[in-house]
Amino acid sequence: NHPFKEEDGYALTPHGTLRYRTYTPQDMQNPGGVVLLHGVHHLGIEDPRMWALARALAGAGVLVMTPELQDLADYRVTTRTIDVIGDSAVALSTRMRRRVGVLGLSFAGGLALLAANRKEFGDSIGFVVAIGAHDDMGRVARFFAANVITRPDGMETPLQAHEYGALVLAYSHLEDFFSAPDVPIARESLRQWLWEQPDAMKTAAALSPAGKKELDLLLHHRDQLREPLLREITLHKDEMDAVSPHGHLAQVHTEVFLLHGAGDTIIPSSETLWLAKDVPAAELKASLVSPALVHVDMGDKVTWQQQWQLVDFMAQVLDATEKLPALQS
Repeated sequence: NHPFKEEDGYALTPHGTLRYRTYTPQDMQNPGGVVLLHGVHHLGIEDPRMWALARALAGAGVLVMTPELQDLADYRVTTRTIDVIGDSAVALSTRMRRRVGVLGLSFAGGLALLAANRKEFGDSIGFVVAIGAHDDMGRVARFFAANVITRPDGMETPLQAHEYGALVLAYSHLEDFFSAPDVPIARESLRQWLWEQPDAMKTAAALSPAGKKELDLLLHHRDQLREPLLREITLHKDEMDAVSPHGHLAQVHTEVFLLHGAGDTIIPSSETLWLAKDVPAAELKASLVSPALVHVDMGDKVTWQQQWQLVDFMAQVLDATEKLPALQS
């Protein structure tokens, strides 16, 4: 019930100009602060779901910053985004003179953990909340290609991946699927398709016959592209490793909260089970896989027990926000 003010802002950082929006409670002297990170979606900080969550947190007495993550808004998971996340945490922490929380949705959750693992950013971060996050990009890419999830206990379970995943995987390296002249056209057509714009097929009309066939396979017959999609994991292993928390969290010295939807078909919930093993045991404060969530959204049928589990999880996060310490001078 706290009144709050929304403002757009810009900050100069070591990695360029940062655009962000803040949601600031107006009746509190020293609220806790959270950097709220959008996932892979073209609307970025303008996504109505982001507005709703930021406003809910601000109404609960939290100062919220939502930074613009340009690569994620362009459907690319990159190391550059780790820098932007870290710069955002430093900027908000410096402004508030205390450590801040970082709450990342989808792939931003995994990248937030990688930012917390870096010394130049970790000192500004008081906790990380990763919702529907990935642990190993290569393993998630294999899920997109083969519709199989691998659990930490070694069990493999079939699960039909959402079409979105394979399209994002291909979009990152269209040169592996299309001829050089077709790549710009394919990128624009696939971008429009991901944005659910009606002109996607009109744009695709300029592709070569081979390009049109390849795009049709990507959009409608991905089962026939299993091997090319799996080959992406080998071709871009180093790139995928660089954006994977798996094996890269030894230097995390901040509280971590993990939350995942049990039936997630974009990033399977098994990734949070992996994260729970990779996060240093002393720092893992809560880990919940809930049937109430579908990726980062609420499901249609939620029992009161599931509601209570989510309320308890968020209560722990809000409690951690109130206890964020001042920066050491």
